[in-house]
Amino acid sequence: MCGITGWVSFERDLHSESTTVDAMTETMSCRGPDDRGTWINGPAALGHRRLAIIDLPGGRQPMTADTPEGTVALVYSGETYNFTELRRELVGRGHRFTTDSDTEVVLRGYLEWGEAVAERLNGMYAFAVWDGRHDKLVMIRDRMGIKPFYYYETPDGVLFGSEPKAILANPLARARVGLDGLRELFAFVKTPGHAVWEGMHEVEPGTVVTVDRNGLRRHVYWQLETRPHTDSKDDSIAHVRTLLDDIVRRQLVADVPRCTLLSGGLDSSAMTAIAARQLARNGETVRSFAVDFVGQADNFVADELRTTPDTPYVHDVALASGTDHRDIVLDSDALADPEVRAKVIRARDIPMGFGDMDASLYLLFRSIREHSTVALSGESADEVFGGYLQFFDEEARRANTFPWLVRFAQHFGDDSDVLRPDLSAALDLPSYIQDSYDTAVAGIRRLDGESDFEFRMRKICHLHLTRFVRVLLDRKDRASMAVGLEVRVPFCDHRLVEYVYNTPWSLKSFDGREKSLLREATADVLPKSVYDRVKSPYPSTQDPKYAVALQGHAKELLAQPSHPVFDLVARDRVARAAQHDAPQITQVSRRGLERTLDLALWLDLYKPDISLS
Repeated sequence: MCGITGWVSFERDLHSESTTVDAMTETMSCRGPDDRGTWINGPAALGHRRLAIIDLPGGRQPMTADTPEGTVALVYSGETYNFTELRRELVGRGHRFTTDSDTEVVLRGYLEWGEAVAERLNGMYAFAVWDGRHDKLVMIRDRMGIKPFYYYETPDGVLFGSEPKAILANPLARARVGLDGLRELFAFVKTPGHAVWEGMHEVEPGTVVTVDRNGLRRHVYWQLETRPHTDSKDDSIAHVRTLLDDIVRRQLVADVPRCTLLSGGLDSSAMTAIAARQLARNGETVRSFAVDFVGQADNFVADELRTTPDTPYVHDVALASGTDHRDIVLDSDALADPEVRAKVIRARDIPMGFGDMDASLYLLFRSIREHSTVALSGESADEVFGGYLQFFDEEARRANTFPWLVRFAQHFGDDSDVLRPDLSAALDLPSYIQDSYDTAVAGIRRLDGESDFEFRMRKICHLHLTRFVRVLLDRKDRASMAVGLEVRVPFCDHRLVEYVYNTPWSLKSFDGREKSLLREATADVLPKSVYDRVKSPYPSTQDPKYAVALQGHAKELLAQPSHPVFDLVARDRVARAAQHDAPQITQVSRRGLERTLDLALWLDLYKPDISLS
């Protein structure tokens, strides 16, 4: 797992720009604390920061291969879980390897199959190949968008990086955000390819982007496709379990300490239990970690989203699976710490406004990094198997919009409410969201004979797998890589995603509950308490001290009336929220304060040129 960056300029020799290339590379030091490397050859420059996971001494990058027609160089971030099989095939085709790393397998795979190597990879990855044989840059991203990848076109080439900060370190890139960028920050719809910063784009999931002297081209090598599902219920359950066993086995491979993230929910518990069973065969014990808050278990108050605290279920799984478990207990001071907030924003490059859930995730990962370098997460199982409330909410099912937005403000607060009225009118978020929704559902294919209800549920599943999950995957990647922790996501294996996506909703919820296929496929390894537990999302602190701390920070900001944040947010609305009695600052109403503080810090740290025209 690493950070990559690069610069292609067809009109110059980049040897004279080594200082800039070094600066771009160093922005990725958090993603790769173990090693660094740069490579410059004429119009191409590549930079790499390494987090060593497999073949610690042999996987240095940039990695090159000399051919009679020219040098091919690679910078690679991620993991290829089927690299052993690919290596065996490539050896059979005459390739000779000098390392045991999956990086060299990808490089040799490119030499053998060209861009089509992407179709053979099972994993999470973002990599760039400078092909000196044809003077072209090839950028490839994994199917689900687990690993981030951005690029910025220049007059004579392109800049790229794992994160926007790598691109923004180059003087050619302008740190500018316009109305569409602000819309992305507040709409919670994640437009594919959009990077918030003007002129910058994402390499979209499942996509190859090629740049040569003739310009830039995109090629989609994978997307969700509608196919008939003919397996019976029992066969479907069995196949899901077979896939999960294989996926977890592959993702446990590492030459460094690994662990699991355990929330006590169905997803992370199933994954942890399978991992524990597999490692036990080799005499190993899986480590598990969970986040908790001071006093949360004793003072927990149920609501519509979270009916039970996580900790009792976490401990049930740890006991049943025999894990080496540790709770990471956080207090309100740490969650509200402006330094932590600043580190989260630096990790994301944008103020996404998840508040204490962003802070706690970052602090959890930072604590885990003291013990492990690789963690397996249950992320994306809700999107794959249908676990959220909106999958069962009739209003959300029938809504002509993204289903998670129907009750979003009710559950998480409407942070757009803090915007200045004139800016809110200019953004026109309802129209932006509607246009985005119409585009998102336009290409979803309906099976012949598929009922109206099943097609409606297919669209909801598709939206979660192509829009919603990408927000969460990006959040997970940035928070973990900010502390040099690699987090793997077994439920994003494309084989599982394809299979479960095409199972009809009647199978996904055959017992009337969420994630029926996953529950039954892993029933033999789950404690009964977890098997029977209702979905509970990632936890949020209920401590009123956190709200008091937010109010204090907001009052400090209000004492700076000329701060540029007040060009975006309504000062009077922030002032009212800062004066409420603490018990009235609920999880819902405090979201506006969190967003305001995030925006203010982002403006201080990045000093973006905000264009409101």
